[in-house]
Amino acid sequence: MTKNIIKSSKFLVEQAMKKISNISVNDALNVHNNKNYIFIDLRDIRELKNLGKITNAKHVPRGMLEFWLDPKSPYYKDFFGLNVKYIFYCASGWRSALSTLTAQEMGLKNVLNLDGGFTKWLDQKGPFEELI
Repeated sequence: MTKNIIKSSKFLVEQAMKKISNISVNDALNVHNNKNYIFIDLRDIRELKNLGKITNAKHVPRGMLEFWLDPKSPYYKDFFGLNVKYIFYCASGWRSALSTLTAQEMGLKNVLNLDGGFTKWLDQKGPFEELI
């Protein structure tokens, strides 16, 4: 019987990191209010309800990313058609690294991964808003 070999999530993140561009929290703070950037929060809605999100970030549930990115999908979100830079983030940067790679592979241009994610954003006193 052949045993299935499962690649670890850590391995997948490490491979994604080799193919994507990151942005530091300091650099992201400098462009936070720039209309040429959109922050994309990929975390689960429960995380947003518990901790809030970066001020003015769009919530894109990780499980819907491919469908919201695809202009031919009935779930397409038109903010993905704007000529801006996208900064993807999650709690620590792992889910957003995988999502950044997926978005690039689907053809989304100008997408960056927030290094350290929302946790590091909060550590550096980045602006956030609570969900009501």
